[in-house]
Amino acid sequence: MLDFSYTRARSAEEARAAAGEPAARLLAGGTTLLDLAKCGVERPDTVIDISHLDGLSDILVDGTGASIGALAKMSAVADRADIRHAFPAVSQSLSLAASQQLRNMATIGGNLLQRTRCPYFRDPATFPDCNKRNPGSGCAALGGVTRNQAILGTSDHCIATYHGDLAVALVAFDATVRTDRREVPIDAFFLTPDDRPEQETVLDKGEMITGLTIPATVAARQSTYLKVRDRQSYEFAAASAAIGLDLEADGVTIRDLRVALGGVATKPWRARTVEAALIGKPVRPEIIAEASRLAVEGAVSHGGNHYKIELAPRVVARAILTVAAHLNPDLNPALGETA
Repeated sequence: MLDFSYTRARSAEEARAAAGEPAARLLAGGTTLLDLAKCGVERPDTVIDISHLDGLSDILVDGTGASIGALAKMSAVADRADIRHAFPAVSQSLSLAASQQLRNMATIGGNLLQRTRCPYFRDPATFPDCNKRNPGSGCAALGGVTRNQAILGTSDHCIATYHGDLAVALVAFDATVRTDRREVPIDAFFLTPDDRPEQETVLDKGEMITGLTIPATVAARQSTYLKVRDRQSYEFAAASAAIGLDLEADGVTIRDLRVALGGVATKPWRARTVEAALIGKPVRPEIIAEASRLAVEGAVSHGGNHYKIELAPRVVARAILTVAAHLNPDLNPALGETA
């Protein structure tokens, strides 16, 4: 039985002060904290309930973009018509995550802070060596079963995959995370493990996410989130891609492209080399396929996860061609030709 004290914060200021104490954890939807406590990974002395705080669950969408409060529920964001219209990849990434029951409980802020599903991280009784849990103890995944481990952004200290979906779409479209102290571009918010795998984000102790902002762009409005997994529902991605595309007036030349990968890296992974290689190029399957291979540039396999090096570029290419065909029905990427 885990023994801890429970505090219902009366204000954001009170929550921040309490969260700065050692072994204190914030509670919003609770879907991540409860899961980690059951695994024996989290053992908080104090749980601070912030689920009822005013002003942190607002969702506002206008011509400049979207502002989403940290306490907004995943399902509430995914189901909004204005989010589906202006940011379809964001809506899809949420709808394809977890189960409907969890999406009804889980918050946007909690989703961004979810931790890896690496089985070695989540089973401290069987695998005590984990640099994320116990810095300096080693990485039990190295030399173990690696099918779902990362191929990008890894280090000698950790190869755990970041399994979230929403953050992948947010990275593709240059979202900003708001905290009680600052604003952070989301691509800089998440950290690769390097020699400090236990530090997964730039958040300081006691710093609290208050919301996020997504700028409106044509590419964000013309976007998709493709998630490939072993089963159709309630499963994490073997590889996923958030793609946004804008074509020139000719309906063939790429004017703007956004590419981010999920399920293959230690953090949501922006594939800027793919973007740079394709902007100004025509939408042709062979050109898209060749450039998409840049998405796994620098990838390192560890045996069982080698398939991701082949899978990820195919997911990227398929997503780009899908959006292109939607924008210009005369394109026929499935047959590798234009009508």
